Amino acid sequence: MTKALIFDLGNVIIAFDFTRGYQALSPHTPIPPHGLPNRIAETGLVPRYERGEVSSQAFHEALSSSLHLNLPYQQFCDLWSTIFLPDPLIPDDLLATLHHRYRLVLLSNTNEIHFQMIQRTYPILRHFDALVLSYQAGAMKPDPRIYEAAILQAHCPPEQCFYTDDVLEFVEAGRRCGLDAVPFSGAADLQRHLRERGLLD
Repeated sequence: MTKALIFDLGNVIIAFDFTRGYQALSPHTPIPPHGLPNRIAETGLVPRYERGEVSSQAFHEALSSSLHLNLPYQQFCDLWSTIFLPDPLIPDDLLATLHHRYRLVLLSNTNEIHFQMIQRTYPILRHFDALVLSYQAGAMKPDPRIYEAAILQAHCPPEQCFYTDDVLEFVEAGRRCGLDAVPFSGAADLQRHLRERGLLD
C-alpha cells in the first residue's frame, strides 16, 4: 500500500529554462549567452553549491569573478533565479487532493538562492509535508544518500513510496533504492500512473 508520494521539483512541479538565466546575465558580462553554459560548467561551482559545500555569498563572489560580473548580491540572486517559469506544471488542486490522502515529499537538486525564491513565489509548495533539498542534505541525485533521506522523511518503507522525476537517470536511481518510480512527462501522464495504482480516483 502506497503511503507517500515523492516529487522532483524542477520540470515536475515548476518548469525551468536555463537559457532564461543566460539571457538575464548576458548584459552584465562580456561572455555571450551561448558561451555561458561552458564557462559556468568549467568552474565546477554549481554542483558544489547544490551539495551545500559553498555558501551563497561565496558562490556569488566566485561565479562573478569567473564571469566578470559586477552585480550586488541581491541583483545577482534575482537574475540567477529567472530560469523559473511562472505557472506550475501540476495543478494546485491535484496536489491538494493527493495531500489529503498521502504524505508528500519534495526531493530536489537545488540551491539556497533558487529555493528561497521558489518558497516566496510558488504557494503550491504548501502542500508538501517534507522538503529534501540537495544543498541541505549534502548529496545530489543520483546519490543514494539523498533518496535515503527522502525515504526517511516519507515515514514509510521505500516500497510504499511513489516517486516521479523528469530525469530518467534519477528515476532509475530511485528504483534501485526500492521506490516505485516513474518518469514525469506531464500532469496528464502523472494522473494516469496514479490511477493505474489506485492512488487517484
